Amino acid sequence: MKARSISYVALFTALTAIGAAVKIPVPYIPFTLQILAVYLAGALLGPRLGSLSILCYVGIGLLGVPVFAEGGGLGYLFKPTFGYLLGYILGAYVNGWLINRFNLSAIRSIFLANVATLLTIYLVGCVWLFGAMKWMAEAPLSLYQTLLYGFFIPAPGDLLLCILCAVIIKQVRPRLSRYINVKELNHPWAKPTL
Repeated sequence: MKARSISYVALFTALTAIGAAVKIPVPYIPFTLQILAVYLAGALLGPRLGSLSILCYVGIGLLGVPVFAEGGGLGYLFKPTFGYLLGYILGAYVNGWLINRFNLSAIRSIFLANVATLLTIYLVGCVWLFGAMKWMAEAPLSLYQTLLYGFFIPAPGDLLLCILCAVIIKQVRPRLSRYINVKELNHPWAKPTL
């Protein structure tokens, strides 16, 4: 990997950690701004480097650096919210793949890609939440409770962030093409857009 790509990955790893520091406590799933970095990493770096930046963030946290919303360390694997972190990795890939594969540039199209990313994250997160509460915490949640705490309560805020990020991505992607070697990151920014 080239030094420039490494620096982009490191930047978005840091942005994800900063997003985790901004949190609003809600039951079970703390609301943070990490998802902003997930959307931006996928859209601006592409699926491979975007998901790599989030994977690095998760790896650093598991090594013990307190970059997660509630600290860090290997013990985080047993937290009910760890599935959302795994979902972030997959989500960044999905977002980057959708935006780059279909060369999305309209705010509406980018918003829909962000929603698909959000649903991916929540799917992985809710499955982990359900399993962790049942088998690790031995305080099982019903399917309704899992969806209530793991999806319905935090989703409205994340949907607002979907809209905000769609606007940011629409404005930033074309401007970044002046500074980022498009061929290096394999972005089709110059192609006709939807």
